[in-house]
Amino acid sequence: MTGAVAPELAQFLSERRQAVEAALARILPAEDVAEGSLAAAMRYSVLAGGKRLRPILFLAAFEECMEEKSYGALDSERLADLDEAAAALELFHTYSLIHDDLPCMDDDSLRRGRPTCHVIFGEALALLAGDALQTLGFEVLATRPRGDASAVTRAESVAVAAQAIGLSGMAGGQALDLAACGHTPGPDALERLREIHAKKTGRLIEAALLIGALHAGAGLTLRSAVSRYGDLLGLLFQIADDLLDVTSDSSTLGKTAGKDDAQSKLTYPALFGVEGARRELERTLEEALSAAREIARSGTILGALAEYAAHRDR
Repeated sequence: MTGAVAPELAQFLSERRQAVEAALARILPAEDVAEGSLAAAMRYSVLAGGKRLRPILFLAAFEECMEEKSYGALDSERLADLDEAAAALELFHTYSLIHDDLPCMDDDSLRRGRPTCHVIFGEALALLAGDALQTLGFEVLATRPRGDASAVTRAESVAVAAQAIGLSGMAGGQALDLAACGHTPGPDALERLREIHAKKTGRLIEAALLIGALHAGAGLTLRSAVSRYGDLLGLLFQIADDLLDVTSDSSTLGKTAGKDDAQSKLTYPALFGVEGARRELERTLEEALSAAREIARSGTILGALAEYAAHRDR
């Protein structure tokens, strides 16, 4: 992650990101398996870098929801299981990026600073790589942590993830996004935009946090607070993305800048202008900070993550 980050958050992000990278290396297939180039395509896209925001949010919610901050008392096997469950969220996210970049969708040739999966491996293999990453993510969530005592948590986690990436989540949001391209905004444009952002981006961010809370044994009241924070964080993240597409450049973003305007997409800058979108960003940030304090009195980590999401440079 880049941009101005407080030292405490920078250390948290660095440590958790290293743990997630190690978990991804363990759960991804080796390139010499029978599937050959399919495994290579999966590894190419996942290991291309990235913020690892969703697995980090899983771990942040887990730690904030743990009673008496007992994360440090967990044994190494339990920590490894948590890291791998968190890494499943990155598999879901990367699957969505591979599919979004395909010519039939957003048709992009640059992702995370290098050619997209279909440019290197072809459209058919890129499609299969996305499919395989999605199913691997479900396999990991269904089996971590190991042991019968966690069966309910695993089942709930799979259900939350499925809802986040299906019709009521990313897939549905992408369909709405495609349908809105090229159309003049009508009187219901803001409502439609919020629905697109909530489904396409927000649902998986909310799911990452909620699954982390589930693994911490959070009750219904705390989980409800986590969901509210996740909903606001997802909106915050997408408004910032909309602004970066207008105000930044491809080399900084690691993906093609200016595509929203070129495709006549429904975005916050398109509706409010750049300055108006920035005001919406700051208003949403204040709401997210308030929601973070409902989860933990200090709201330190979750609040800092909201600040980062709003003011990042990529």
